[in-house]
Amino acid sequence: MDLHTVVALILSGAIGISLGLLGGGGSILAVPVLVYMAGIEAKESVAMSLAIVGSTSLFGSLLHGRKGKLDLKVAAIFGGAGITGAYAGAKLTHLVANRTLLLLFAALMLVVAVAMLLRKDKHDASAARTQKRKLALTLLVGLGVGFLTGFLGVGGGFLVVPVLVLFAGLPMRLAVGTSLLVIAINSAAGFVGHLGEGELCLSKTIAFTVAAVAGTFVGEHFTRRVPDERLRRMFACFVILAAVFLVAENLRRLI
Repeated sequence: MDLHTVVALILSGAIGISLGLLGGGGSILAVPVLVYMAGIEAKESVAMSLAIVGSTSLFGSLLHGRKGKLDLKVAAIFGGAGITGAYAGAKLTHLVANRTLLLLFAALMLVVAVAMLLRKDKHDASAARTQKRKLALTLLVGLGVGFLTGFLGVGGGFLVVPVLVLFAGLPMRLAVGTSLLVIAINSAAGFVGHLGEGELCLSKTIAFTVAAVAGTFVGEHFTRRVPDERLRRMFACFVILAAVFLVAENLRRLI
């Protein structure tokens, strides 16, 4: 096993920690790790990312659900809407160049992260709960997130978490566990859409998944110790750092 693979496995553990702690960010790490550390092509990394993040998220949602930090109704509505979008998005990935795919990914990450930092705290708890849950809007947003999941190979947690807080009225801590189940549903649909588009290294996928699942134990444990406001800021800062890395790396290759 070479050094790059070892580092990739360690970072896979960090993916699990991110998912367990923040309810997202896992695939934000997964795609760059698979491309730059494991040496896997971007399009193949998209499919592997969906398998790794989807499996890990499902496991993490079970951990959170056992502690009562999961809204099954919201997850079913949001995730169900995303299935069609994820499958459709997966079918379009092969039409876009690798560098363009990664830069689109980074741009989206920056927009969402800034929105998370600018959002006022009053939306996190009781004020958000008083908002009327708009089924049509939730379904529409769920469809859009599902499309991005399949197209960019992202679990969508970095979009799902803020949407669950703003539109479904969930507090941050409950949004984390619910997001994981939504990610698992969307990732499964996106992965099915990628079947037949290329080969998938099963041994590496299993190895990275095992490392990521181990990390979810650590992440879920710390959600009980970190305040909601700090969780939100950690989530946003994490996404910004990952996006800056992707932009810098891909622009460097153009120079």
